Amino acid sequence: MADERRAVTRAGIHPLHAFLLAGCAPLFLGALLSDWAYSSTYEIQWTNFASWLLVGALILAGFALLWALVDLLHADRSWRGRPLIYFFVLLAAWVLGFANALVHAKDAWAKMPEALILSVIVAILVLAACWLGFSSWRSGEVK
Repeated sequence: MADERRAVTRAGIHPLHAFLLAGCAPLFLGALLSDWAYSSTYEIQWTNFASWLLVGALILAGFALLWALVDLLHADRSWRGRPLIYFFVLLAAWVLGFANALVHAKDAWAKMPEALILSVIVAILVLAACWLGFSSWRSGEVK
């Protein structure tokens, strides 16, 4: 009997998808750092920076989320596990980022503890989504 090897590999994500995913991460991190700077200095301009960074991050993350959905729908049934987790982590980051943008629409004094906490959570989720999106895996099975 001959050994049949079935090796399944997943190629990396499309370069435009990678650009969108990699572009939203520093913007969310910049919003986190701006919120942290505002909590340390109480200089109003830091909250303006955070608001604009959130808008840019949400735009890029939204397009990356749409691309992830299309990839998920076209994925092989055997590979839906990890792309599904990636999609839901990116979706959670986008939803919480949108909520963070709404929190940033408040007065500067009213938004501070909530905005900083949301920025930390969103930054962690986006970094996890980047790790899931950019990592490739290989699996082999011998029958």
